[in-house]
Amino acid sequence: MKIAVIGSTHAGTAAVKNMAHLYPAAEITVYERNDNISFLSCGLALYVGGVVENPQGLFYSSPEALQELGVTMKMQHDVEEIDTENQTIKATNLVTGENVLDSYDKLIMTTGSWPVTPNIEGIDLGNVLLAKNYNQANTIIDRSKDATKVTVVGGGYIGVELVEAFEKAGKDVTLIDGADRILNKYLDPEFTDQVEEDFRNRGITLAMNETVQRFEGESGNVQRVLTNQGSYEADLVIMCVGFRPNTGLVKGKVDMLENGAIKVDEYMQTSDANIYAAGDCCAVKYNPTGSHAYIPLATNAVRMGTLVARNVMGPTMKHVGTQGTSGLHIYDLNMASTGLTETSASMMDIHVKSVTIEDSHRPDFMPTAEKAKMKVTYDPAIHRILGAQVISKADLTQSINTLSVCIQTGMTVDELGFVDFFFQPHFNQPWNLINQAGLAATQ
Repeated sequence: MKIAVIGSTHAGTAAVKNMAHLYPAAEITVYERNDNISFLSCGLALYVGGVVENPQGLFYSSPEALQELGVTMKMQHDVEEIDTENQTIKATNLVTGENVLDSYDKLIMTTGSWPVTPNIEGIDLGNVLLAKNYNQANTIIDRSKDATKVTVVGGGYIGVELVEAFEKAGKDVTLIDGADRILNKYLDPEFTDQVEEDFRNRGITLAMNETVQRFEGESGNVQRVLTNQGSYEADLVIMCVGFRPNTGLVKGKVDMLENGAIKVDEYMQTSDANIYAAGDCCAVKYNPTGSHAYIPLATNAVRMGTLVARNVMGPTMKHVGTQGTSGLHIYDLNMASTGLTETSASMMDIHVKSVTIEDSHRPDFMPTAEKAKMKVTYDPAIHRILGAQVISKADLTQSINTLSVCIQTGMTVDELGFVDFFFQPHFNQPWNLINQAGLAATQ
């Protein structure tokens, strides 16, 4: 059995390691454009900010480790064509220029995603950078040494984490986003308002509801960013406007969403029986809606890659779906979300109801207690839980993992009020915040 794997970050690395153990007789070949694998881009801002001093800790595997498992690693090889009828691959060695022709019995697409790069005048100026992989992180660190005014375009997770890192480094920071608030894909306004207030109090300029029109500069380097509403001086710009699936190789050859994300079934198989896909290049079942969704998260990618390995020889283990669960730590605030928010439900034209609980995270008789806010969103007709959010200076983010399980198993808010949670004054209230949300929803 010849198995070809294209791409080896999270999903690819997980698939290859598991396949090497499960099918020792298989001939596994990996094609990877870069000279490294398994870079944890979720730690990119920590690396840029100096919190992670040794970048090797952001890699959990290496080409050498996979080679020791008997895998053929074709690093710095760019796959240029896939012939699905004849099951062949054409690639080029980026170091030597040599052309490679290979065949496969099974093909694993783990090509990941790539940062969205809008067609904006001046985007090719020096110091307008992307933030995705290890090499880009090193470039950001190098260029930021001499930068004083940094503009981050895009208020998602990576964007706001970089804003924090640059502000802590003493830079004059501006955050631009076309939406009316930051983190709008993950949290509702009452949560993001708290983060934005913290940003403004630290001197960060927030340019919301603004669209970048062009970049201007001199001597080949950026000097200012012009939006539809203003102009911002900048000697370093980081583009963080989102990611798109890297799936051009199989466009028109397998079923996809409109954005190019490959559709897979519950066994990670595409519409082509000999091609499987996992990670940021594909879409999977989103449990709150039951439909396919594109949710590029490392956690999803690792699970999907592991399932590809289990199923590539035949359907063995189903994917249970995802809630898109994620968490974030910014300055003193800990926040997390899972499933639908009111904002995302509205965008999908889904009618939901929500209940919000605000309380101290533990009893007032304790020497200290932090304010906490939790919101649970549910289907008003059948009371099934569809989403949840939390924010606090106390770390209550694991409660969102709990609510993710509740969504996955189809629990109702009625049941949520009476789930068995422990009470211990160091950690929580006699009525857990999750219980409180369930009780409030049914009153």
